[in-house]
Amino acid sequence: MLKTSVQRLLLTGLALLLPAMAAHAEDPPLVRATNAVRVLNDIMQAPDKAIPKDLLQNARAIAVIPDMIKAGFIFGGRRGEGLISVKGADGTWSNPSFITMTGGSVGFQAGVSSTDVILVFRTQRGVDSIVNGKFTLGADASAAAGPVGRTATAATDAQLKAEIYSYSRTRGLFAGVALDGSALRIDYDANAAVYGAGITPRRIFEGGVSNVPAPVVDFRDRLEEYTSR
Repeated sequence: MLKTSVQRLLLTGLALLLPAMAAHAEDPPLVRATNAVRVLNDIMQAPDKAIPKDLLQNARAIAVIPDMIKAGFIFGGRRGEGLISVKGADGTWSNPSFITMTGGSVGFQAGVSSTDVILVFRTQRGVDSIVNGKFTLGADASAAAGPVGRTATAATDAQLKAEIYSYSRTRGLFAGVALDGSALRIDYDANAAVYGAGITPRRIFEGGVSNVPAPVVDFRDRLEEYTSR
């Protein structure tokens, strides 16, 4: 009897969770790029209580996933679509590749929320992993909730050796958040829609694309502006 009740509860949770996740239809790539620029602009409007600027300046790559949906009822899940740019050997930012981010959890939880997520890559290893198409935070690269505030970086780096710092904002200011177990994947369909069929992430990152749409260029340019010294 107890087993049957638990099974019914789990099935109910899935029945509520799946429509909530499905309702978050993928944004067209250029809309996604525009929303990612919005998130970058929001970061820089609160420099004293947001991601430390020197952490952004020293990043090897930066990913922005605007409006990631998190839904749960016993089972929880999250999904978002965003962009990632990598820093070249000359210190400039690449055109971005489109990405997806997914994850799940089990435990007491209920509700649906929309969250902006930013990942700051501090080492080349994490960058190399995403170039290969997919990796999992905490498994393929160490990840930790990022420090917040203008002077937070120096105090935190002595204690944390994370390769990736993660942040989220459900409302108000950004805060560090642990996202271990989340899978980051290249969105090949979105890349094909923007850059053309058969374009690889490596080619995008190495500057081998042309006729890049304005909203995508704007994402790269805002990174240049906001991480300049």
